[in-house]
Amino acid sequence: MAYETYGELSPQKDNAVLIFHALSGDSHVAAHNAEDDPGWWDVLVGPGKYVDTNRYFVICANVLGGCRGTTGPESVNPETGKRYGMSFPPINVADIVDVQRMLVESLGVDRLLAIIGGSLGGLMAMDWGIRYPDSVAGIAAIATGPRMTTQALAFDVVARNAIMSDPNFKGGEYYDQDEGPVTGLAIARMLGHITYLSLESMNKKFNADRNVGRKIDTSFETKFSVGSYLAYQGNKFVERFDANSYLALTLALDAFDLGSNRENLIAAMHRSMCRWLFVSFSSDWLFPEFQARELVDAAIASDRRVSYCAIRSDCGHDAFLLENESPVYGGLTGSFLHNLSLELGSVDNADGEGTKENIGIRKSPPKERVDYDSILSLIPPKTRILDLGCGKGDLLLRLKERGHDRVMGVEFEESLVLRCVEKGLDVVMSDLNEGLKSFTDHQFDFVVLSKTLQRIRNVEIVIEEMLRIGTRAIVSFPNLGYKKYRSQLHEGYAPQTDPKPGKKWYNTKDVRYLTIADFEEFCREKGYRVFRKVALNSESRQIVCARENENADVVIMVIGR
Repeated sequence: MAYETYGELSPQKDNAVLIFHALSGDSHVAAHNAEDDPGWWDVLVGPGKYVDTNRYFVICANVLGGCRGTTGPESVNPETGKRYGMSFPPINVADIVDVQRMLVESLGVDRLLAIIGGSLGGLMAMDWGIRYPDSVAGIAAIATGPRMTTQALAFDVVARNAIMSDPNFKGGEYYDQDEGPVTGLAIARMLGHITYLSLESMNKKFNADRNVGRKIDTSFETKFSVGSYLAYQGNKFVERFDANSYLALTLALDAFDLGSNRENLIAAMHRSMCRWLFVSFSSDWLFPEFQARELVDAAIASDRRVSYCAIRSDCGHDAFLLENESPVYGGLTGSFLHNLSLELGSVDNADGEGTKENIGIRKSPPKERVDYDSILSLIPPKTRILDLGCGKGDLLLRLKERGHDRVMGVEFEESLVLRCVEKGLDVVMSDLNEGLKSFTDHQFDFVVLSKTLQRIRNVEIVIEEMLRIGTRAIVSFPNLGYKKYRSQLHEGYAPQTDPKPGKKWYNTKDVRYLTIADFEEFCREKGYRVFRKVALNSESRQIVCARENENADVVIMVIGR
């Protein structure tokens, strides 16, 4: 195996991070020093970066079946003295992972702090976490899915046919020939490269001069600018990659299948014991968002600790390799590693400037919320809490610090998901209006909806789901019956219930305006029982006991069946 390491293994051997590369990658994930060649993930890995090699012992190896130093089809078969070629044994993702595991063990590491992988590397990371659950604490699977879509599979089928149809392929025995199947391999790469991009990125890159092809030394069509670009990518690829390796690895990629339905995916995830981080990109059509969502749903249903963020990007599948979105996916990954380290005691709970700079942790104090203290007082210790619309995670963090058995959040805004992961919380990105089907019945003791009800379109569905998932639901919301809000209405203006500066009727996210009486009537109609009611005045920071609908601007209800 060809492999490279970065940083130093700790005396306890508990800071090792294994990185799996994508289809055509290699062991050179990052430059080792200023004189070294750039690595394929320099944006993420290095001293002081998101995967900080001053703190972690990073391992990256070329995969089995590759052509960048590890045994593959172009290697010499010791039994024949000739290159394997097409006689190289068929391999799958599990075979690749098993060899990587042998490498890790040979380095004296029994349990990895984390595995990070994107695309094919993400499949490998998931395979490891499911088949070797005791040997890794956390897995970050980026831009990946449970299996290839049929559309993605079709591109690989065409690519392999392009290689095998090349007259110079000669059944895979081309190593002693003057020229190998360079045309077929270049076409395969051109096809693959299209799947790594997106409609938006291709328009941005080529539309301005789409009819002006760049003159390059190639036999491929260069009439259009996109044609010149693809020809260049194809020609460069054949200089560093082997056609037989491309066949072997794409077949392994295409054959990987964690499960085609929810039940199979849940069974697979249930075998894991690690903490999970999944990241997808909105314009990735090689591994679309819905596939990451399937994995996240299975992890939730298996009651695994999981976080998920769907990053808005126009860069396509390759977004996970580029700098454009690195503050988000890098921040998520760096924070995930840091908090794994804290939980396992493999690093000190460092709050120095270096830590904040490296992984993006913000040290600003949480904004006070008048309803949080009351919500905390309503939740018994050692219970399991799900917070819907959890924002920056301030309530969840207080619950976690209080020692609750399980706390988790759901949030829709990308930046707030990042803030939660920075705090070491489990949070998944999801739109509450689309339902909570990934959660199982009675999975939590309390489901909290704090000052989010007024932003929900499908109120009936969300409240019903809360009471399916939890034994009790805690709902807080601005009370429009409050005298200040009513006076604004009396003066002819819409009530300003959103406390954020600059929020008006036309730019607030609030779509519901209700009173205490409205919500109580709703509960009666639905047959819900109100167990507790706490009315608050946020200006005086006091509980209101008299004329609640008039004197309280915030109310908290504990409801159940």
